[in-house]
Amino acid sequence: MEAKIKVSSTAFSGNSEIPEKYTCDGENVNPPLRFDHLPETTKSLALIVDDPDAPAGTWDHWVVWNIEPAKELAENSIPGEEGKNSFKQNHYGGPCPPSGTHRYFFKVYALDSKLDLDKDSEKEDLEKAMQGKILSSGELIGLYSKK
Repeated sequence: MEAKIKVSSTAFSGNSEIPEKYTCDGENVNPPLRFDHLPETTKSLALIVDDPDAPAGTWDHWVVWNIEPAKELAENSIPGEEGKNSFKQNHYGGPCPPSGTHRYFFKVYALDSKLDLDKDSEKEDLEKAMQGKILSSGELIGLYSKK
């Protein structure tokens, strides 16, 4: 596996608060993301945003695959094929913790191919489809507590 992908955002830095705009308290749109150190052989990217601190177990906020291998992901964008999140929706669902401060993991995977997945696929389906295809990965962690 190559060097880790550096995942960053102009909206927040690692282990700091995600601005309200990108949460259920705001516009509920995805934050801009930047990916550095993508392997040259990357054919597609996959992105999973989840919250391991949810009371009922990890809550999936965004599940996306077949993203073109680019350095930037724009705010409020549909970068690839979106699967079902824990809200049972096929789009970004921002941080919305019931209580306390939760951690949100923005995990990106560089893949050696595109994936053939159904739009009803969930995180587990994506993780299974990525097995043996991951060239590199990286993550950015943001924090949020409801206002």
